Amino acid sequence: MVSRMAAQLRPQDGFTYIGLLVAVVILGLMLTVVGRVWTTTEQREREIQLLFVGHEFRAAIGGYFAHGRRFPQTLQDLLGDPDSPLPQRYLRRLYVDPMTGTTDWQLIPAPGGGFMGVASTSKLKPIKHANFDPNDDSFADRSVDCYCNWQFVFVPRNIHRNNSPAAHNPH
Repeated sequence: MVSRMAAQLRPQDGFTYIGLLVAVVILGLMLTVVGRVWTTTEQREREIQLLFVGHEFRAAIGGYFAHGRRFPQTLQDLLGDPDSPLPQRYLRRLYVDPMTGTTDWQLIPAPGGGFMGVASTSKLKPIKHANFDPNDDSFADRSVDCYCNWQFVFVPRNIHRNNSPAAHNPH
């Protein structure tokens, strides 16, 4: 009986199965490459959003400081100054950190209290390492190993950058 089955099998019968396996392997490899490209593209988009949001926070902190000559104590202070006779808004809303999807920003302490900047809490390694705005030149350093080191700090003209907490990164 075994010899009868062996006689019925032809040498080319296994090639279709092997061809199908090769096609599945190639398709898997192509999907892996597409997934990596998609992930990288998505991370680059989130980097662009992080830079935009960071600049908004920096400008809001600068506006708050210019209005009262002091730094905000909380992120909520940027939504409206309770001490102002006229409603003064520095941000329309608290932005979500594009890297973490939350509003758990790391606050950069200011001399004398309050905070003078924000940073993401994300530990992901940045893709972008060049062509930053002049205010963000420190991000171009190749030793920056996470987005948490991208600190968006407002430094008043009377405080030198080298003496600010942002210049002495705790990470």
